[in-house]
Amino acid sequence: MGTTLYKNADWIITMNEKREKIRHGDLLISGKEILDVGTDLEKKYEGTLKIDHVVEAEGTVILPGFVNVHHHTWQSLIRNIQATRGLKLEPWLTVMYEIYKDLNTDVARAGVYSGLGDMLKTGCTTSNDLWYPHPVGVKYLVDAEIEAAAEIGIRFHPTRGFHSVPSDIVPPEVVDTKESVTEDTIRLVKKYHDRSRFSMCQVGIAPSIAQYETEDIIEAVVDLAEEYDIMVHGHLAESQHEVEYTLKTWGCRPFEWFKRHRLLGKRFYFAHCIHLNEEEIEQMAETETGVAHCPISNMLLSSGACPVPSYLKHGLTRIGLGVDGAASSNSSNMLEEIRCAYLLNRLTWGDQAATPDDYLYMATAGGAKVLGRDDIGYLAPGMAADFTVMDWNQLTYAGGCYDPVACIVESGDPRLVKDVVVNGELVVSSGKLTKVSEEEKRDYVNQVGKDLLTRASARIESLKEDIG
Repeated sequence: MGTTLYKNADWIITMNEKREKIRHGDLLISGKEILDVGTDLEKKYEGTLKIDHVVEAEGTVILPGFVNVHHHTWQSLIRNIQATRGLKLEPWLTVMYEIYKDLNTDVARAGVYSGLGDMLKTGCTTSNDLWYPHPVGVKYLVDAEIEAAAEIGIRFHPTRGFHSVPSDIVPPEVVDTKESVTEDTIRLVKKYHDRSRFSMCQVGIAPSIAQYETEDIIEAVVDLAEEYDIMVHGHLAESQHEVEYTLKTWGCRPFEWFKRHRLLGKRFYFAHCIHLNEEEIEQMAETETGVAHCPISNMLLSSGACPVPSYLKHGLTRIGLGVDGAASSNSSNMLEEIRCAYLLNRLTWGDQAATPDDYLYMATAGGAKVLGRDDIGYLAPGMAADFTVMDWNQLTYAGGCYDPVACIVESGDPRLVKDVVVNGELVVSSGKLTKVSEEEKRDYVNQVGKDLLTRASARIESLKEDIG
């Protein structure tokens, strides 16, 4: 790949520990790695280092690529359908699971092309995925999404999810056994999990809503994660219904149930974490358990607002942002997620609200910590060459280009994103994916999505109105 110098950017937002912002800054990369960040780097390395390419970056802001810490990519094919409109979480899930019965590897690939392709185009360079519904007899769903993620060039953290107990929401057609979960996870780890620095794929395991599973499978999951040194992901305290269910079934709140079952600590990160009290939040910080805040999904499903200021007040650094499933947020737009997170925060917490800097931290360095990475999330020598070049020299932002962080957090949208680099490779150029044909993938996703809803319409009559 050689060396490339991005020269004279209006701003470089490093998101390092000091959250330094460099005016008229340069970024120098070699292959997968950042060599230096500063000013006048061309002069600094004159005669000592050959610079193969120079990119004139005047009029841009360069910042670390965003890190999305919670997603359900296949839901990209189930967006904006009438059958779920206006529903809260539990009835929404009831409809979703009827569709999930027909998931296959084509859906897995199409979901990644749409969901993670959108993520790249909105400045995201690393993404989680939690694939929890595995129809009985259907194999290699996570394999298919790993392959598709590699094809488009995004850094990927898939987690092999599961359900082990049927219920009035979860049908038996998507219920796993302990044996199938552990065997498939071990297979995926051995085949794809890369622990090396700058790795492009790290596999985890995910009890979707742990207290809804059998206790022996949760014990097996924790033991497996420790044996193979992998991360554990899931959902925690997303809805008031979950709190009521756990109190009724186990005689304790969701957090206490997780604590009893060894589901806290640096190996663990959970989406939502809304309905926790101050004492529980303090313990989340003390145990360094990761939090994925998903504001748009939480608003759409009327679940509540994650108490971000409290987590920050108690010193939790493992806190990031997630777009959640594209069927509960209806997009995979990371810039929109950041903006909505900040606005919900202002609406809910007023003068106690977190700052724009806090939310940009969550979208970058904080998200990296959630995923257990120390090689991404901020710009510094020795870090992975993952970054976004934003063009703010356009009429859309004229008159508001004073504070680059405020511009991104409070005014940001995909029109800002010019180029995206992952592991030193240009994967978005002038707002377009470089490694695949967007038109070809668009047609594929549309067809796979229509086929999925057509199959499901035999059980859900209202879907026929959506597919025409």
